[in-house]
Amino acid sequence: MTLKEFIVRFRSEAKDDRKPYLWSDELIRSFLNEAEQRACICGRLLLEEEDPAVCSISLSVGSQTYALHEKLYEIASLNIANLAGEVRPISLRSREWLNANDPQWRENTDLAYAAIQGETTIRIVGEIVAGDELRLEGYRLPMGDMKNDGDRPEIHEANHVNLLDWALHKAFSMPDSDGFDPGRSAAHEDKFTRRFGPLPDSDMRRSTRADEVQRNESYIL
Repeated sequence: MTLKEFIVRFRSEAKDDRKPYLWSDELIRSFLNEAEQRACICGRLLLEEEDPAVCSISLSVGSQTYALHEKLYEIASLNIANLAGEVRPISLRSREWLNANDPQWRENTDLAYAAIQGETTIRIVGEIVAGDELRLEGYRLPMGDMKNDGDRPEIHEANHVNLLDWALHKAFSMPDSDGFDPGRSAAHEDKFTRRFGPLPDSDMRRSTRADEVQRNESYIL
């Protein structure tokens, strides 16, 4: 479904197909882009395992912290490759776990063996050797927003129509709008959540760490 088709479908379902419109095209577009991002997070829809810009970080001796790609939000696996082409896995851990179970981790000179994911960075634990490369796989957001009439969501076409539920939920939840309808808003939010799942805990790194239990909670972005 293209952005133009989305907007036509939205107006049809919202009974907003006559001018002056209750919701502008620009506002509907923002709802739809938010819907795709939320669907990707709730449903873990976009697993990136190939793009070097996302999945590969060249490590430097003496530097422990590195920026993650801005679209990556949850790491699924971590490995370090050396110059000889040998690849070994490393664990994703929390600072709390390391402080409790490996209190000397900051001074540990063993070969890199763990990593801590921050909000936008990753910290390597252990010694880095010249030529080491961090290779990761993880879940990401869409690379870009829909802006033009012919743009399509990056997620699978089978999920396109369900993005409308989030857009309609947002539209009907605007208290200062003539279209304010909390009942319809809640109904569309529920349909979206049943399709993609609830929004995970804000610390999504828990879902890929063995040291903490994952909890799910539902929030409004």
